[in-house]
Amino acid sequence: MKSLYPKTTILFLLVFFINLITQIGFAQNIDAQKLDNYFNTLEANNKFMGSIAILKDGEIIYNKQVGFLETNSKQKSNKHTKYRIGSVSKVFTAVLIFKAIENGKITLNTTINHYFPSIENSNKITISRLLNHRSGIHSFTENKEAFLNYHTQPKTEKEMLEIISKGGSDFKPNEKAAYSNSNYLLLSYILEKLYEKPFANILEDEITVPLNLKNTFFGSKINIENNECYAYKFDKQWQKTDETDPSIDMGAGGIVSTPTDLIHFVEALFNNKLLSAKNVAKMKTIQDKFGMGLFKIKYYDKISFGHNGEIDGFISILRYFPNENYAFAITSNGENYSSNLIEGTIVNSLFNKHYDIPDFRIYEPKSKELDQYIGVYSSDSFPVKLRVTKSAKQLYMQATGDSKMNLQATAKGEFKYEPAGIVIAFDVEKQQLLITQGGKMNILNKE
Repeated sequence: MKSLYPKTTILFLLVFFINLITQIGFAQNIDAQKLDNYFNTLEANNKFMGSIAILKDGEIIYNKQVGFLETNSKQKSNKHTKYRIGSVSKVFTAVLIFKAIENGKITLNTTINHYFPSIENSNKITISRLLNHRSGIHSFTENKEAFLNYHTQPKTEKEMLEIISKGGSDFKPNEKAAYSNSNYLLLSYILEKLYEKPFANILEDEITVPLNLKNTFFGSKINIENNECYAYKFDKQWQKTDETDPSIDMGAGGIVSTPTDLIHFVEALFNNKLLSAKNVAKMKTIQDKFGMGLFKIKYYDKISFGHNGEIDGFISILRYFPNENYAFAITSNGENYSSNLIEGTIVNSLFNKHYDIPDFRIYEPKSKELDQYIGVYSSDSFPVKLRVTKSAKQLYMQATGDSKMNLQATAKGEFKYEPAGIVIAFDVEKQQLLITQGGKMNILNKE
C-alpha cells in the first residue's frame, strides 16, 4: 500500500518514535491543564464545539465543554448538554437486540421474512446478518439526493420499508460485509414488534433507567430549553444545519446523549452489567472489520472497541479499552478540524504520549525576508543534515536524499510542517535552526 506520508515525514516519524519508545505506558494522571489548553485553542479558532469525557476504572477523570449549544444567544454548552450521537446509537440498538435474545424473544438465526417479506432475500437474512452488516441490504442513506429531499420530515415504518425495499440488495446475504444504516433501522422495527412498544420506551426500560442515564433518550425535535444543542457547520462563521427527523434513522442514529452517559454505558456493557459475557464477546467478534454493533480500533499496541457517529453536523466518538478499563467519548455539534486529530490527542493523553497544542497563526512573509533562513543546518546530535531553500514566498526544508517539506509560516522566523508535527524556529543572530517534534527540541547550526 502506498504510504500516506512523504519520505521525509517518515524519516522524522522514525526519529519521533525512537524518542518515545520508553514513554509507552499508562497515564497515572491526565494532564487536565494541557487538555484544557488544547480544547480552548480549538474553540478560540472556531475549530470545535462539543464535549469530552474520559473514564478510568469507573471514575470520570476528565470532563470538558467548549462552544455553544446555540450560537445566536451565545448559550454555552455544559456537562449536561445533550447531543445527537448518530451511529453510536447502533451500540445501544445491538445491546437491546441481545437483551431480547437473552429474554428468549428472538435468536441470532431468526430470519426477517416474517417481519419484512418485501425486503429482497429476507428469507436468507438473519438477525445476525443485520447486526454485523452482512445482509446485503442497500443503505437508504447512500441515495444521498433522495435522502436529502425527505430527511427532515417524519416517516412511518411503512414509508421507510418502501424506500428500503426499492433500494434492493447490493450482494447476497453473508457473501461479504458492507455498512448499511438500513440494517439497524430494521432492527429498531423488530424490537418494537417484540416488545410491543415504541423504541424510545424500550431504550428507557432496558438501558437508560437501569443505568441511571438521565441524559440519554430517543430524540425528537431539538429543544434547547432541554439543554439540547443544535448542530453547525463552519463557513466563515458557524451556520446551523437541518435536522434529520429521528423517525427516519431510529436506532441507526436517532439517540441523544452526553459523553458522560456514553462512557458509563460502555463501561457497564464491558463489565457485563447489561449482557452476559458470552453475548458481549459476540458483539466484539470481528468479521470483515465488523462486529455486532462494535468496531475494533487499535492505537499503538492498545485495543479498543466502540463506534463513530455523524449526523447533520453532529459528530460522536465512543471508545472503550477493556484491558486498561479506560473509556472516552466525544460529542460535537460543530467541527472545523479533523476529528481524527482530536481523537488521537485524547489517546495520547491517556497513554503518556506527547501531543502538541495546534498553532493556527498565519503569517505571510515577504520573499526577501526568507533569504536569511536559506542554508544547510546540521548537528552532531541530529541524524541528518537539513537544507533550507525557497521559491518565491515559500520556504522548504529537505533532508539529504529525501523529498522537500513545504513549511507554513506562523510568525516571523517561525514555521511548521503539520503532517509530521514539526515546528521550526530560526535564530538568525546565532545562525541556528531549532526543530521540535514530539516535545523534543534539537538545535542545528548553519554551515
